[in-house]
Amino acid sequence: MHDDLISRAETWLAEDPDPETREELAKLISAGDTAELSARFGGTLQFGTAGLRGELGAGPMRMNRGVVIRAAAGLAAYLKKNGIPHGGADAGLVVIGYDARHKSADFARDTAAVMTGAGLRAAVLPRPLPTPVLAFAIRHLGAVAGVEVTASHNPPRDNGYKVYLGDGSQIVPPADAGIAAEIDAIASLHDVPRPESGWQTLDDAVLDAYLARTDAVLAAGSPRTARTVYTAMHGVGRDVLVAAFARAGFPEPVLVAEQAEPDPDFPTVAFPNPEEPGAMDLAFARARATDPDLVIANDPDADRCAVAVRDGGDWRMLRGDEVGALLAAHLVRRGASGTFAESIVSSSLLGRIADKAGLPYEETLTGFKWIARVDGLRYGYEEALGYCVDPEGVRDKDGITAALLITELASVLKEQGRTLLDLLDDLAVEHGLHATDQLSVRVEDLSVISDAMRRLREQPPTELAGLAITRAEDLTRGTESLPPTDGLRYTLDGARVIVRPSGTEPKLKCYLEVVVPVAGHGDLPAAHTRATELLTAVKRDLSAAAGI
Repeated sequence: MHDDLISRAETWLAEDPDPETREELAKLISAGDTAELSARFGGTLQFGTAGLRGELGAGPMRMNRGVVIRAAAGLAAYLKKNGIPHGGADAGLVVIGYDARHKSADFARDTAAVMTGAGLRAAVLPRPLPTPVLAFAIRHLGAVAGVEVTASHNPPRDNGYKVYLGDGSQIVPPADAGIAAEIDAIASLHDVPRPESGWQTLDDAVLDAYLARTDAVLAAGSPRTARTVYTAMHGVGRDVLVAAFARAGFPEPVLVAEQAEPDPDFPTVAFPNPEEPGAMDLAFARARATDPDLVIANDPDADRCAVAVRDGGDWRMLRGDEVGALLAAHLVRRGASGTFAESIVSSSLLGRIADKAGLPYEETLTGFKWIARVDGLRYGYEEALGYCVDPEGVRDKDGITAALLITELASVLKEQGRTLLDLLDDLAVEHGLHATDQLSVRVEDLSVISDAMRRLREQPPTELAGLAITRAEDLTRGTESLPPTDGLRYTLDGARVIVRPSGTEPKLKCYLEVVVPVAGHGDLPAAHTRATELLTAVKRDLSAAAGI
C-alpha cells in the first residue's frame, strides 16, 4: 500500500506543470507523509453538475493545474464528440472567465491553452470579473461553452471550475457524466496539447455589452433615489456594480473600504459569504455611520446579492426568501409576464405571489442550472441569495442586476414614504407569514452527513414541533415533476422541511418553512412570535431526529 501510494505520487509529480505544487508534493514524498499523501491520492475530485470545487494543493483530490488541465481536456473532447466544429475557421468558441482567487488566472490560461490545442477557439475575459459577465458573454459571443474559474463564497484555500454550455446555462445531467467520462479517459497530461499562444484575450467590449444589457432590468423613468452602502466582500464585484449604478443614475454607493479590493485571502471575514456570522459587520458599521436606505453585498464572484435594511434601531440582513418575494412582487407590479420559478428549498411564498398574479410557476431541484432551464422563465430565485432577474441576458444568478432591481424597488417605496419591510408586511397579510430558517451543519468528516441521512431514512420522524408530518418523500426516487436527487422532503400541517447534503461544501443543509395565517397588520407581531417559536421547535426536533 505504501509503495503504491508513493508510486502514484511520483507519477503525478513527474507530470505536474506547476512549480509550487511540485515542490509541495516533493516534500510530502521525501518526508514519507503517508497520511497527507493518502488524503490527496485516495481518489479524484469528482466532476459533477457543479463542475469541480475543492482545496488548492497537489494531487488528484485537490484543485491544481494538473486537475484543471484534465478537466479542460475532458470538456474539449466532449464538445468535439458532440459535433462541435474544430480545427478550422468555424471552430467552436469557448469563453473563459475567472475570479481573483489564488491560481484562478493560471487555471483560466491553462483552459485556454487546452481548448486551442484541441482545435477549438478560446477567448479569455480581460481580467477577474463577476461570474454573470461570463454567463452573459457565452450567449453574447455565440460560444459553444463557457468556463468560470471560481469557488464563489468558499474559504480562501478553495478554488473551483464551473462549466456552461452554449445556451448560457450551467451543465446538468447527462452532460456532467459525459464530460467526467472524457476526463477519466485521459491517461497522461503529456497527451494533452497546450500551445503557448493562439487564444484571444477579450477587451472591455464584452463588459460594456453586459453593462448596456443591465438597462433592461429597470423600468423606464422609475425613481433612482435610494442610497446604498456596498461591500464586494474582497471579491470582483465592485467596479462592475459601481459602473452599473452610475449608468442607471442611482446615487454612488458608499463602499466598505476594508472589503472593496479583490483579495484572495479574504482577511476581514472567516468565510466570504454574506450569510455567515460576522461577514456583514463592517458593512453594518458603515451603514450606522452614513444612514443609507439599504446595504448591498455581493459574494466574491458577485453572482449572489445580499440586502440589509434598518429594522428598529439597527441593521439586519434580509433572508434570501424575503428578497426573493420582494423582487417578485416588484416585477408583478411592473406588469411582468412569463414563468416565475424557484428551487424546492426556497419559500412557497413565490408560488402564492405568482398564482395571485395569474402567472405560471415552477419548482426545480436546487441550483440555477435547473432554474435557468425553465421554459418561458421571467424570474427565478433561490434562498441562498441567488436571483435571475434578466434571463434573456444572463441565464444564471446575477448579483449585479439583482442589486439594481432591489435598489429600484427601494427607490419606489422611498418615494411613497415606505420601506422594504413595509412591503414584506403587506405580503404577509395578503398571503400569510412565510417564515424560513436553515439548520446548516459544517463537518470535517463527511460520514456525519451520510449517517444523518441514513438515520432519517431508517427512522423517519412522524412529527416536528408538535406538527404531524402529513407527507414524507425520499427525493432519491424523484417525483412527478423532479428528477432524482439526494434529499428528503417533509410536508407538515403549516410547515415544510427539506434535508440535503450541500453540493459545493462539506455541509448538511436543512431548509425550514412555517406559514402562519395573518388576519391584518395588527396581527403581525403575534404571527412573527408564533413563527419564531415554531421554527425553533422544528430545528430542535429535526436535530434530534438526524442525530446532529
